[in-house]
Amino acid sequence: MQADAWVPTPVLLTVDLVILTLRERELCVLLVERSEDPFQGMPALPGGFLNHGGEEILDAAYRELREETSLVAGEVHLEQLATYGGAGRDPRGRVVSVAHLAIAPELPEPVAGTDARDAAWAPAESVLSGAMELAFDHRQIVKDGVERARTKLEFSALATAFCADVFTIVELQQVYEAVWGTELDTRNFYRKIQTIKGFIIPAGSERRATGGRPARLYRAGPTTTLFPPLIRPVPSGAEKDLREKGN
Repeated sequence: MQADAWVPTPVLLTVDLVILTLRERELCVLLVERSEDPFQGMPALPGGFLNHGGEEILDAAYRELREETSLVAGEVHLEQLATYGGAGRDPRGRVVSVAHLAIAPELPEPVAGTDARDAAWAPAESVLSGAMELAFDHRQIVKDGVERARTKLEFSALATAFCADVFTIVELQQVYEAVWGTELDTRNFYRKIQTIKGFIIPAGSERRATGGRPARLYRAGPTTTLFPPLIRPVPSGAEKDLREKGN
């Protein structure tokens, strides 16, 4: 007797975006309000299904990014974050999401796409702490995206992706403080930054007035790996407990 022919399980593929930026020195993530079920009316990450079977995953990620922020390749840091494929993550069926992390400086107010009622920046901490509930498993994706950014700030030049083309060391320090969620000693930070060859380079003789004496401007340098690394400060007991409650 011939065995029944094997039939592959139907699986749908989506891309989701954790888009991070700094707004008024606070780490923010872009969220959209879902206009249809499932989870109609709830905040969620921007994203969607592939347009067609021939669309590459990276192309789909850039398409969603362009629709939500008007950014194109070369204007934003974009990297694949992780794949999420839990059997019960989407009530519509087996849906696998290839999530991406996107980072750009000073992003404007967003405009909702075709499948969303509204789009807005939300403090990342409100998602991480659980104060804001997201659709699907998007809170976990945000947590993974923020943690990826926090870790890469220690060992790579990712911090400059949060900055404009030219920036001061104070502005760079504000990136670390916002992403890590902790204050840093200014003199110690300046000393460590100066020891990392090629991390940042002077922007000629340009200077920016900051209320006191003019501050020197810098650009991202050629170095992509930080040595020595900038190690994240260990959070205090109270901060650690708060973070663990949000997990």
